[in-house]
Amino acid sequence: MKNVAIIGSGLMGHGIAQEFSMAGYNVVMNDQTIEILDKAMEGIKRNLGTMKQVGLIEENDIPRTLENLSLDTSINSASKNADLVIEAVYENLELKQEIFRKLDKNCPKHTILASNSSSLMPSYMGKVTERPEKVLVAHYFNPPYLLPLVELVRSEYTSDETVQCMYDLYTSMGKAPAVVQKEAPGFIGNRIQAAIIREALSIVENGIASHRDVDVVVRNGFGRRLSAAGPFEIFDMAGWDIIYAVSKYLMPHIESSTGVSELLQEKIDAGELGVKTGKGFYEYNDESAEELRSRMAQALIKIASWK
Repeated sequence: MKNVAIIGSGLMGHGIAQEFSMAGYNVVMNDQTIEILDKAMEGIKRNLGTMKQVGLIEENDIPRTLENLSLDTSINSASKNADLVIEAVYENLELKQEIFRKLDKNCPKHTILASNSSSLMPSYMGKVTERPEKVLVAHYFNPPYLLPLVELVRSEYTSDETVQCMYDLYTSMGKAPAVVQKEAPGFIGNRIQAAIIREALSIVENGIASHRDVDVVVRNGFGRRLSAAGPFEIFDMAGWDIIYAVSKYLMPHIESSTGVSELLQEKIDAGELGVKTGKGFYEYNDESAEELRSRMAQALIKIASWK
């Protein structure tokens, strides 16, 4: 595998393109206009500058990465020589299916077609192609150049060869691929995140604790452990007999509703959407919003430097 095409240069797309370029692949990044692509290139250069500043890459890695990357406003010319195509447009099924139809007709027969979808099943895209065995989801987490996880989601039609090829590819790049063997909404990561936020909202909604104290518990307690070990590792350390005993008592009291939280609905109705509107559970101005972004970025950079 030598040539990679990235369709969509937004928040995720240009980060994915950056990673493949850094790994030495010939990358073509595609979007609708050259202005959009130029903005994406600015983002890549900014990312590389930050990584160099904190010692994650060397100075000579920057020009080498940029040399591997080219821009193209035509899907057909961007993908015509690709061994791998990753679609990274917004979550619109009709748009994604339209793109996969074009890619299927235009790409070489051996080309693997992947979607960075965070919610749509790979079979939705595979069924509009003549190569469903070569279609899967490669779901990144943001920012892709700092978070190593990629969820590889197969459909019932995706071949073992395709999954193994992508697993080996990402492993060779220093990523941490996880295989989702069965299509399911939310895959792995988003299902776990949804379970956490459902319980967090329930705790606040039922007056058990404030949103601030929930954040204090997560940030200063088990959240720190989760940076070093996963839940199965952590509970292996604790002992499953203890977890069993706690579960028998606690599980009946854990939030299990299948509907959207009333508290969340109230926030939506009030237009309190978070940083983008200046208020969510916290209030934000430009300074406090930037402090939160910076704090999260610096923490991820430190973790990314772990060997």
